[in-house]
Amino acid sequence: MTDAVTRTASPAAIPTPSRLALMLGTKRDMIGILLFAVLILVVLPLSLDLFRLNNIGKYLTYAFVAVGLVLCWGLGGVLSLGQGVFFGLGGYAMAMFLKLEASSPEATAIQSTPGIPDFMDWNQLTALPWFWEPFHNLAFTILAVVAVPTIFAFFLGAMLFRRRVGGVYFAIITQAVASILTILIIGQQGLTGGINGITDLRTLLGWDIRTDAAKYILYYVNGGLLILVILTAQFIKNGKIGRILVALRDKEDRVRFTGYDVAAYKTFVFCIAAAFSGIGGAMFTLQVGFMSPSFVGIVPSIEMVVFCALGGRLSLLGAAYGALIVNYAKTTFSESFPELWLFAMGALFIGVVVAFPTGLAGLWQQYAQPLIDRALTRRSPTAPAGPAAPAPGE
Repeated sequence: MTDAVTRTASPAAIPTPSRLALMLGTKRDMIGILLFAVLILVVLPLSLDLFRLNNIGKYLTYAFVAVGLVLCWGLGGVLSLGQGVFFGLGGYAMAMFLKLEASSPEATAIQSTPGIPDFMDWNQLTALPWFWEPFHNLAFTILAVVAVPTIFAFFLGAMLFRRRVGGVYFAIITQAVASILTILIIGQQGLTGGINGITDLRTLLGWDIRTDAAKYILYYVNGGLLILVILTAQFIKNGKIGRILVALRDKEDRVRFTGYDVAAYKTFVFCIAAAFSGIGGAMFTLQVGFMSPSFVGIVPSIEMVVFCALGGRLSLLGAAYGALIVNYAKTTFSESFPELWLFAMGALFIGVVVAFPTGLAGLWQQYAQPLIDRALTRRSPTAPAGPAAPAPGE
């Protein structure tokens, strides 16, 4: 009797996905991102007129904030009610550059002090403030769009998380910060444009951003950046940091006792969400052509949380779809009943939290996805059975 010989494939012969592929998600995740990209970059531009498409582009800028909230709130359990602060900081940084370009000495020759923005001249300023000077440079402006919100979030997060401030207290503090910044912007009218904000933004390095061609280009740039942000968030979510953030959300004390620096991880994800919001604010300024404190305060910050909650605070694509759906509903509903929108938004948020806390993405995964998987399983041919393994002793 001869010993049985079992043939096994060598480890090198077994195809294993790369670490990058694992961190970018499953095949289903990548298909979802691809379909979302096709929707915003192909389907919508071909099916909508320029006015509606520009509105969709504005809605997509809020999706940057919603994606950041998935990491910050959905994964890390850090609920921020002040994301409008970071959205506004990025938007104001870009608006300052565009306003300085529109305020050349030739364009402002009729002012008492040419070469400064018009609202500064109205408030009797005779020189450009020092913190406006670096925004003559586009490279510095692009850096500031990301760096200023991130640095502000770093100091705020490090100060609070080191003292183990979290939960409701952290949410209230971020809401207070949003209120303080709004009051500060409105009060310093000569430096920030006041309640009207920074308006009359025309060109970017001499390129007129008000033309139809420019609006199409900015829409595609906006959509491409959003896809890149979603992929970056997917990379973080599926990596080691994402697993630690989930552990922090569920059992923070247990993670702390295992030796991890809880405050550092919370600060990190808070800064990432702030950076995403800053990019969204800059793209909002470019597409809409102005920036005002009405996008910084408490109400817009809460609206941004609603985007994430409706779409699904555990789903990156769900949050992006949530931003599109809520803003489309806001535009449609407020055209007929403008005074009732805030009540409708509050009712929507309460209904989402009570009825389906995982949002639209949770409903999709619970009801629609199993039906699709079952249909695909029925259509897929059965794999042929391989040769039977020899029995021991043969």
